[in-house]
Formats: sequence, structure tokens, C-alpha cells
Amino acid sequence: MSTEHSTPSTWREATRAVRGGTERSQFSETSEALYLNSGYVYGSAEEAEAAFDGSRPRYVYSRYANPTVTMFEKRLALMEGAEFARGTAAGMSAVFCSMACFLQAGDRVVASRAIFGSCHYIINDILPKYGIETVFVDGCDHEQWKQALSVKTHAVFVESPSNPTLEVIDLKAVCDLAHESGARVVVDNVFASPSLQHPLDMGADVVVYSTTKHIDGQGRCLGGAVLSNDQPYMEDSLGTYLKHTGPAMSPFNAWVMLKGLETLGLRMDKHCANALQVAKFLSSHDRVERALYPGLPSHPQHELAMQQMRAGGSVVTLDVKGGKSDAFSLLNNLQIVDISNNLGDAKSLATHPATTTHQRMSPEERALVGIGDNMVRVSVGLEDVDDLIEDLDRALRA
Repeated sequence: MSTEHSTPSTWREATRAVRGGTERSQFSETSEALYLNSGYVYGSAEEAEAAFDGSRPRYVYSRYANPTVTMFEKRLALMEGAEFARGTAAGMSAVFCSMACFLQAGDRVVASRAIFGSCHYIINDILPKYGIETVFVDGCDHEQWKQALSVKTHAVFVESPSNPTLEVIDLKAVCDLAHESGARVVVDNVFASPSLQHPLDMGADVVVYSTTKHIDGQGRCLGGAVLSNDQPYMEDSLGTYLKHTGPAMSPFNAWVMLKGLETLGLRMDKHCANALQVAKFLSSHDRVERALYPGLPSHPQHELAMQQMRAGGSVVTLDVKGGKSDAFSLLNNLQIVDISNNLGDAKSLATHPATTTHQRMSPEERALVGIGDNMVRVSVGLEDVDDLIEDLDRALRA
């Protein structure tokens, strides 16, 4: 047994999830304190001046930083294996700010084509308005990455696994190519969560989350996070951008996320176990054309997924035999699984990507990434898996 002094850097994952980042007040509370305040007071005008010119670091305004948010950021950073983390109001503010804070007119972004609808909107519609060139590639095609990154590039954005087609990208290979091109790699790790995958270990420069998903995991609060080991990026580029544009995580939401991190590993184990059983069932169902799940040997990138991830995740995607009406019939006949565009929740949720999460994309764009009118995405929750399988079976046969 080790006799060395115990510190957060030596703690194992489950201990970090419960105790990381905790700072007790003078009242010595057990649960993390919730600081529901917008501002802070100063003992003198000189103290206020020193706070604002940076010569005396301290809390100034909760748009800049807040003690409860700081605790969440420190705990998430420990779990991710990152030096720095910043909370944001939502996952999409994390995605947008992670790139907008350093990109400028004339820069170039290369992204995998299979990404969440709002991420696609940011890269395809918003960034070009600021004079930023954007290029999409097939994320699973190494040659397309190689060709796209043969030109000087400033940012690379990927999701792995992707939403909703669960494409798994070779993160190390893409990061190596991106760095040769001078690009900063941003990885959206929402589907894997910090419990299953650490992109920074594979060469990523920045990791982003919608903490609304598995980290909260119970459908309560919005939140996002940006993590990196790059201090100038996190403090100067991102920190200054967040400070002045204001997408701050609320202290209450940060407190909820803190409590969510305590059980993240336990919940993800159950999510993944349930999802694997659901995927196996759907893959052999006579009303299902195709079932996608990284944990299934039939998944196109199964071996890569099992190298990069601890397990297959909580989401299963299926193509129902037929078309849109058949997909809608499945959704409308579910009795336990709810229709919702959220994911990573304790409750099982299902949605029709073509008409919800990816409806802004044209039919041609959806076809390029394999999103058909017969596709349904299922976020597998924590219910008894036999009840979920029976519910899906009833709805498919109806």
C-alpha cells in the first residue's frame, strides 16, 4: 500500500468524480456550496482596482467566474485529464466559442461531415459569414482528410462517435495530419463522455461537451464545457472571449453538473450495458433494416471504437424497414421510451433525426451522411433493459 501523500493528481477516476475540485467554505459543508450571486464586494477602492487590473486575482463578477462554477470546472478537468476547463451556458456555446475565440477572416476550417445539425450550421452557415473558409470531409476516409489538410488549416472539428450515425473517427490519425497542417483540433466528445473516451490523450487540442447530456444525465439543466491543456488558448483566447461575450454557466446549473459527475461512471456503465443489449436485439429484428452501435462487431469501425473507447456508449441508431411513415409509426407506438431530441438521459428517448436534430440540412446533405427518412435514434436509459426491448418490439410490430 502506498504511503505517499494523497492528492487529486494521484486519485483514481471514481474518487475524482466524487471529490475533485471541492472547496469548502468557512462553514465546512459536506456537499459543495451553491453560490447564487452575480457580484462580489471589495474592502476598498484600491482592492477593486487591483482585481480589475489583474494584480490581485479574485472573483469579480459571475459572468467571469463563480466559486460553484470553478468547482465544476476543476472536477471535470480532473476527470478529462485536462489542465484547464471552462463552463458555458450550453453545449452549442461551447462549440461555437471554442472556434470563434481564435479564428479570423481568411482562416480555414476542416470538419467531418457527420456532425450534429447545429454544429453543421455553425460551420456551414455562420463561420463563412466572417470570411472563414470551411471544408467538409468524410470523417472515416483517411485520404479525404489527407487531401483536405494538405493545405494550411487553422481548425479541425470532429465528433466521434457522430450524431446520429455513430461514425467513429481515428482521432490520432486525424490529429497527426491536422498538426502537420498547423491546425488546432476540436473534438466534440458528447456521445462518449469523459467516462468512456479522452480525446486529449489521442492528440486533440480542445474537447467540448454539452454537459446537458450524460454529465447532468437527468434532463434538468443546460450546460457546456471547453477543456484543453493549452494555457494561452484557454486563458487569453477563450477566457477573454467568454468574459466579454457572456455565455456563462449559471451557478445553479454548475452545482447540478457537479452532482451529476459523482455518478457519471456508474450511470455510463449501465447505459452502455443496456445499449449493447438493445443493439443486439435490434440487429436481428425482422422489421429493422440496419442497427448501428459501436459496440457491435457489425459496426463499420467497431475495432477502432473499442481501441478508443471503454465501451460503446448510450446511443443506438436504427433504420426501420420502409420509410418516414414506418419510422413515425415506431415512435408513436412506444409506451415506455419517450419521443425527445435530447440524449444521455436516465430515461430512454427516441427521435427522428431527419425531421428534428438535422432538419435544417438539405435532403442531399443528409443523404451524404446516411441520415434517411427511416432512421430513428434511440438514447438508451437506465430502465430495465427487458422492458425497453419489449417496448421497442411492440412498437416495431405495430
